[in-house]
Amino acid sequence: MGEPVGNAGTSSERAADVKEEELRFRIGQRVHAVGNPRRIGTVRYVGEVGGHAGEWVGIDWDDGEGKHDGCVAGVRYFTARDEKSASLVRSKILTAGISLVEALHQRYRGESTKEEEDEMYVLSSGNKRVPIQLLGKNKFEEKFKHFDEMHGASVSYFGVSSVDPTNVIRSLIPNVKELDLTGSLLSRWQDVNSICDALPALEILDLTDNLMETDIPELTSLKSIQILVLNHCSIAWEKVEILEKCLLSIEELHLTGNKIRMTMPVPSGPSITHVPGFDSLRLLNLDDNCISLWDEVLHLSRLRSLEQLHLNKNMLKKVSYPTNHPLVSTQDRCCIAFEKLQCLLLGSNEINDLASVDSFNLFPSLVDVRLSENPIADPAKGGLPRFVLIARLAKVKTLNGSEISARERNESEIRYVRLVMTKMKLDDPKELSLQHPRFAELKALHGLDDEKPSTGIAGPQKMGAGLICMKWNTD
Repeated sequence: MGEPVGNAGTSSERAADVKEEELRFRIGQRVHAVGNPRRIGTVRYVGEVGGHAGEWVGIDWDDGEGKHDGCVAGVRYFTARDEKSASLVRSKILTAGISLVEALHQRYRGESTKEEEDEMYVLSSGNKRVPIQLLGKNKFEEKFKHFDEMHGASVSYFGVSSVDPTNVIRSLIPNVKELDLTGSLLSRWQDVNSICDALPALEILDLTDNLMETDIPELTSLKSIQILVLNHCSIAWEKVEILEKCLLSIEELHLTGNKIRMTMPVPSGPSITHVPGFDSLRLLNLDDNCISLWDEVLHLSRLRSLEQLHLNKNMLKKVSYPTNHPLVSTQDRCCIAFEKLQCLLLGSNEINDLASVDSFNLFPSLVDVRLSENPIADPAKGGLPRFVLIARLAKVKTLNGSEISARERNESEIRYVRLVMTKMKLDDPKELSLQHPRFAELKALHGLDDEKPSTGIAGPQKMGAGLICMKWNTD
């Protein structure tokens, strides 16, 4: 998108253009480039630019691909998020979007392109996109001539920017349970509330890539939403806690890519130390954020229904279980920290100590762990091979997305015990127990008590051949 160049015509033409632009665009409005619905940005300036006729629109692009930061020729028109995320453009290259009903008609009753057909999908319960297998274009188009039969609808990147009257939406798609609004131009939470009000059957709502306003009013119509996707919405955790009061039925909450650093506001005085509410939440997805302190994760330990916690692609270095105070008193009962947590995904973090690995044994229900792309799980960087991780993790049934069979566990534990016997001094029980908490248990379990340490495989060449490079330090 070019910067200011040329002349915009006569004064009367400029006046007409200004009037039209002022009607179309406002500060904070979401727009996309004409002909490119994935090129989305926010209007940050509407007005004149020194030395150039007519009115210009300053855009801060979501993809960061602009030409400056809102300052042109030494004049600051607005301040963009990044150094090169902004552009000043004419209004003719922008569109303010369409209504939800218009988007539905274009999507399902218009002539679909091959690209659009390739993008047709439904959302699984785990928020995964499952492609639709078309039996024929005519059959597909015939099916969706009757909107009242639809249970799922996707208008992702159709530029939805406004909401039609409640009765119009409800009469068109009364039975929709899943609605994908990814990449729309919505920004007002009140519009989201209106959509939910018009769709009483709605349970799954995807608002990925919608930059919502920070002010959140009372949202009375979100009470039936069970799965809410707010990936890449620039939403802070304190806003999530405000939403919690409106999400009475929420079971899955996806918050990928929001640069979240903390799971509680900074306390200004005596306050609670855990995240309240979310009593029905089973899955919380915090992948691809900026959480570096495990204490922030511990704030989530009292979510009584939490079964899955996704923390891939953060900056965590340590993991621990709150053994000092595992029992927590709530208003109506005592609960155990992470009582129902079965799945903990920690891929692509910075975990590098054995104590973190061993702490997984303290989680009462944990059976599925991901540690891939962490230093501790990378043998090439001095980390542990898979068989050692399996042996140290007593209850885990799935590691790094791969199920642990009974045979693999048995062989891993035996191999691990024999490895320890060749590498450690067995005459110091205290040190042995500290470094290898399960050694004695596994040795007895597999009947290896009478087995003598083998010196034949203790050499470094044999150790290297077994891809074993163990890090014993638990500091």
